[in-house]
Amino acid sequence: MNSPKKDGDDDVPVKDPVKYGELVILGTGCSFYRVLSEIIFPQACFVQVWFDFASVSLDDHMPCVVDACFTAGLVIFAAVHSRGQHSISFTLSRNQTVVVEYCHDNNTDMFQIGRSTESPIDFVVTDTSGGGKEGEDPSIAPSTISRFACRVVCERNPPYTARIYAAGFDSSKNIFLGEKATKWKNPDGHMDGLTTNGVLVMHPEGFPEDPKQGLWREISVCGDVYALRETRSGPSRGKLAEGESSALRDGSLVDLCGATLLWRTGEGLMRAPTLRHLEALRQELNASRPQCPVGLSTLAFPSLPRSHSLEERQPWVYLACGHVHGRHDWGQRSERVEVPGEGEGSTTRRECPLCRSVGPYVPLWLGCEPAVYVDAGAPTHAFVPCGHVCSESTARYWAETPLPHGTHAFRPVCPFCSSALSTPGWTRLIFQGPID
Repeated sequence: MNSPKKDGDDDVPVKDPVKYGELVILGTGCSFYRVLSEIIFPQACFVQVWFDFASVSLDDHMPCVVDACFTAGLVIFAAVHSRGQHSISFTLSRNQTVVVEYCHDNNTDMFQIGRSTESPIDFVVTDTSGGGKEGEDPSIAPSTISRFACRVVCERNPPYTARIYAAGFDSSKNIFLGEKATKWKNPDGHMDGLTTNGVLVMHPEGFPEDPKQGLWREISVCGDVYALRETRSGPSRGKLAEGESSALRDGSLVDLCGATLLWRTGEGLMRAPTLRHLEALRQELNASRPQCPVGLSTLAFPSLPRSHSLEERQPWVYLACGHVHGRHDWGQRSERVEVPGEGEGSTTRRECPLCRSVGPYVPLWLGCEPAVYVDAGAPTHAFVPCGHVCSESTARYWAETPLPHGTHAFRPVCPFCSSALSTPGWTRLIFQGPID
């Protein structure tokens, strides 16, 4: 990898772009992800195009503690408003503030993530499950995602390690931890702290070939790893996780209290299925001409990517047994069940005409975000209760992966729509082939 060529300089070789990886927002669906990464924020996938935007690293010679209130204001003003200086301000009391200044690091690139649409944010994230109380309209509920939630620092040289840190620098190149924020001084004298709702990370083992879920941890502002607090915004930090790192792995999950992100490395994406491969699986499945066992009509999955508008030949499934049918009105029961996240018709319990199992009856949709697949297997299983279809290995992995929910709870969700999964969270699909 060489330096980028300047205009008119034929002797300077051009550095090839390096793709550090991709961040995928779980539960938003393929169409929203494509708009977010390709149109609004073309560099949201952490593609290194130019090297003009270097990262910043701690300058050990610059931290200062100021005791006088008026003097503290002057120091913070200078640090915050210096165009070329990044800093973190730790407010200990009304008259004591620690300002840690950072210097530029030409060996790394920094990318910032948060709810803010200001220029320092490279990857804008909004809530996928609503920031308010359960049952509230997410469009009016206050967001729990920080405006400057976290930052990812990627090494410019192989193996291009990406590390995550809580909090991001604002437009004034400052991270400000107020008096009520959880903060402390480490034994080596460096200050550190946590954001209000925390940045949680889970590193799986063996992803994607033989994935095993890891423990959820919290990342500090300086990138140290801690056990979870008693509640999401509790005042006391968890125990330091000795020997654990903030370096992201292929399949690492990052939770921002309102949205969960999946990190796929550049190397991992080369082995992952593509949207073209998923389309080929869809065509192969439709070519087998699955039929409704009662109406004898031929079923077909809609093309990818596709908005969730029902089509005449849309496959439907009885989630209690997995039998796939066409859309029909028979077998309805008078009782109704309310299951969060279910689609049209899913609240009405139906009796399967083949096996008499009673349960939700929902349309099937082929999951179309390739990054969440752990293999390129055939679409044979559906998540319960939403009806998104994927491979067996993918369904099992996500059904066994609890994601943070609320202040201290965890629950598995569909990676395609964020619907809370039942127990078990998936069902095997039973198709009937053509009888001719």
